[in-house]
Amino acid sequence: MNTFAPVVLIADTCETDLLRISSAFQSAGFAHPILCAHDGKEAMAYLRGEGSNHDHNPLPLPSVLLLNLDILKKHRFEILTWLYAEPELKRLPVYILDAASRAEDLEQAYDLGAHAYLIKPYSTEALTQMANQLFDWIKNGQLAA
Repeated sequence: MNTFAPVVLIADTCETDLLRISSAFQSAGFAHPILCAHDGKEAMAYLRGEGSNHDHNPLPLPSVLLLNLDILKKHRFEILTWLYAEPELKRLPVYILDAASRAEDLEQAYDLGAHAYLIKPYSTEALTQMANQLFDWIKNGQLAA
């Protein structure tokens, strides 16, 4: 029996985008936890396992991290650098979900282990389609951490 329950962690400073992405996953039929981090500090604390849920159980490790690089202001790649130095986290699938791409950001993200660099869709339909694809990958175990 498979007891794997996928968890998505979205790290983005824009509350509207957090709501839009969460809603897109729900529209795609993703009935598992969707967690949100509002800044880099919160995302890193969650990934370190700091804190617990309301039952005082350890927080579940996400199956995938959707990361907006702008959450880190000066050091856009701090989380990626840290993640891939951590033995328990270095295989966590990280999808950069940014508003735009610059060639140097794309190259650095991949050099630091990002699995993909996606441009954040603005239409609800395109965002739901992207969530559907990610949900399919998660269901098929291709993103299981």
